Amino acid sequence: MSLLRHASKNDLLRKVPLFSTLSRSNIEDIAKSADELAITAGTVMAREGDSGQEFVLVLDGEARVETGGAVINRLGPGGFFGEIAILDGKPRTATVIADTDMKLLVVQSQYFIRILEKTPKLQMEIIAALCRYLREAAGKTA
Repeated sequence: MSLLRHASKNDLLRKVPLFSTLSRSNIEDIAKSADELAITAGTVMAREGDSGQEFVLVLDGEARVETGGAVINRLGPGGFFGEIAILDGKPRTATVIADTDMKLLVVQSQYFIRILEKTPKLQMEIIAALCRYLREAAGKTA
Protein backbone atom coordinates (compact mmCIF):
# COMPACT_ATOMS: atom_id res chain seq x y z
CA MET A 1 0.00 0.00 0.00
CA SER A 2 1.32 3.43 -0.94
CA LEU A 3 2.00 5.95 1.80
CA LEU A 4 1.27 8.84 -0.54
CA ARG A 5 -0.89 9.43 -3.58
CA HIS A 6 1.12 10.40 -6.66
CA ALA A 7 -0.25 13.98 -6.60
CA SER A 8 0.74 14.18 -2.94
CA LYS A 9 4.31 13.16 -3.81
CA ASN A 10 4.45 15.99 -6.34
CA ASP A 11 3.12 18.48 -3.77
CA LEU A 12 5.64 17.35 -1.16
CA LEU A 13 8.53 17.50 -3.60
CA ARG A 14 7.53 21.02 -4.67
CA LYS A 15 7.83 22.17 -1.02
CA VAL A 16 11.40 20.90 -0.67
CA PRO A 17 13.84 23.80 -1.17
CA LEU A 18 16.13 21.61 -3.29
CA PHE A 19 13.31 21.06 -5.80
CA SER A 20 11.29 24.28 -5.43
CA THR A 21 12.55 25.92 -8.65
CA LEU A 22 12.07 22.85 -10.86
CA SER A 23 9.43 22.60 -13.55
CA ARG A 24 6.28 20.55 -13.15
CA SER A 25 7.66 17.90 -15.54
CA ASN A 26 10.93 17.68 -13.56
CA ILE A 27 8.96 17.17 -10.35
CA GLU A 28 6.85 14.54 -12.10
CA ASP A 29 10.03 12.67 -13.19
CA ILE A 30 11.34 12.65 -9.63
CA ALA A 31 7.97 11.55 -8.20
CA LYS A 32 7.76 8.66 -10.69
CA SER A 33 11.26 7.51 -9.76
CA ALA A 34 10.86 7.79 -6.00
CA ASP A 35 9.86 4.93 -3.73
CA GLU A 36 8.08 5.64 -0.47
CA LEU A 37 9.51 4.17 2.69
CA ALA A 38 8.45 4.24 6.34
CA ILE A 39 11.09 3.44 8.95
CA THR A 40 11.16 3.24 12.72
CA ALA A 41 13.22 5.22 15.20
CA GLY A 42 16.69 3.79 15.70
CA THR A 43 17.07 2.53 12.13
CA VAL A 44 20.51 3.11 10.60
CA MET A 45 19.66 4.39 7.13
CA ALA A 46 23.24 4.84 5.92
CA ARG A 47 26.54 3.75 7.41
CA GLU A 48 29.80 5.66 7.00
CA GLY A 49 32.15 3.72 4.73
CA ASP A 50 29.43 1.63 3.04
CA SER A 51 28.60 2.04 -0.63
CA GLY A 52 25.61 4.22 -1.36
CA GLN A 53 23.12 3.53 -4.10
CA GLU A 54 20.28 5.88 -3.28
CA PHE A 55 19.32 9.49 -2.71
CA VAL A 56 17.02 9.87 0.31
CA LEU A 57 14.64 12.74 0.98
CA VAL A 58 13.07 13.16 4.42
CA LEU A 59 9.32 13.77 4.29
CA ASP A 60 8.58 13.41 7.98
CA GLY A 61 10.59 12.73 11.12
CA GLU A 62 14.10 13.51 12.26
CA ALA A 63 17.51 11.91 11.93
CA ARG A 64 21.05 12.61 13.04
CA VAL A 65 24.11 12.55 10.83
CA GLU A 66 27.33 11.25 12.39
CA THR A 67 30.93 11.08 11.27
CA GLY A 68 33.32 9.06 13.39
CA GLY A 69 30.58 8.78 16.03
CA ALA A 70 30.17 12.56 16.44
CA VAL A 71 26.90 14.23 15.46
CA ILE A 72 27.63 16.71 12.67
CA ASN A 73 24.13 17.51 11.44
CA ARG A 74 20.42 16.87 11.94
CA LEU A 75 17.90 16.22 9.22
CA GLY A 76 14.19 16.95 9.25
CA PRO A 77 11.49 17.32 6.60
CA GLY A 78 13.10 18.54 3.38
CA GLY A 79 16.53 17.26 4.40
CA PHE A 80 18.33 14.77 2.21
CA PHE A 81 21.37 12.53 2.03
CA GLY A 82 23.07 10.08 -0.31
CA GLU A 83 23.95 12.47 -3.12
CA ILE A 84 27.70 12.50 -2.40
CA ALA A 85 28.18 8.71 -2.66
CA ILE A 86 26.11 8.63 -5.85
CA LEU A 87 27.98 11.50 -7.48
CA ASP A 88 31.53 10.38 -6.72
CA GLY A 89 30.99 6.60 -6.50
CA LYS A 90 32.94 6.44 -3.26
CA PRO A 91 31.80 5.11 0.15
CA ARG A 92 29.33 7.07 2.26
CA THR A 93 30.83 9.99 4.16
CA ALA A 94 28.55 9.68 7.21
CA THR A 95 26.15 7.51 9.17
CA VAL A 96 22.50 8.57 9.25
CA ILE A 97 20.28 7.29 12.07
CA ALA A 98 16.53 7.85 12.52
CA ASP A 99 15.81 9.61 15.81
CA THR A 100 12.05 9.26 15.25
CA ASP A 101 9.79 7.21 13.03
CA MET A 102 10.25 8.60 9.53
CA LYS A 103 8.67 8.79 6.09
CA LEU A 104 11.13 8.97 3.22
CA LEU A 105 11.25 9.18 -0.55
CA VAL A 106 14.11 7.13 -1.98
CA VAL A 107 15.50 7.48 -5.51
CA GLN A 108 17.89 4.75 -6.66
CA SER A 109 21.19 5.96 -8.12
CA GLN A 110 20.46 5.13 -11.77
CA TYR A 111 17.27 7.22 -11.69
CA PHE A 112 18.90 10.01 -9.71
CA ILE A 113 21.72 10.30 -12.28
CA ARG A 114 19.19 10.33 -15.16
CA ILE A 115 17.19 13.07 -13.43
CA LEU A 116 20.36 15.12 -12.89
CA GLU A 117 21.36 14.70 -16.54
CA LYS A 118 17.96 16.05 -17.65
CA THR A 119 17.70 18.83 -15.05
CA PRO A 120 20.44 21.49 -15.01
CA LYS A 121 18.61 23.46 -12.28
CA LEU A 122 18.77 20.43 -9.98
CA GLN A 123 22.47 20.02 -10.76
CA MET A 124 23.04 23.58 -9.57
CA GLU A 125 20.96 23.03 -6.41
CA ILE A 126 22.99 19.92 -5.56
CA ILE A 127 26.25 21.80 -6.19
CA ALA A 128 25.06 24.63 -3.92
CA ALA A 129 24.14 22.12 -1.18
CA LEU A 130 27.57 20.49 -1.43
CA CYS A 131 29.21 23.92 -1.14
CA ARG A 132 27.17 24.61 2.01
CA TYR A 133 28.38 21.29 3.47
CA LEU A 134 31.99 22.22 2.70
CA ARG A 135 31.63 25.66 4.27
CA GLU A 136 29.99 24.21 7.38
CA ALA A 137 32.73 21.57 7.67
CA ALA A 138 35.34 24.33 7.43
CA GLY A 139 33.48 26.37 10.04
CA LYS A 140 32.72 29.16 7.58
CA THR A 141 29.13 30.12 6.78
CA ALA A 142 29.81 33.23 4.68
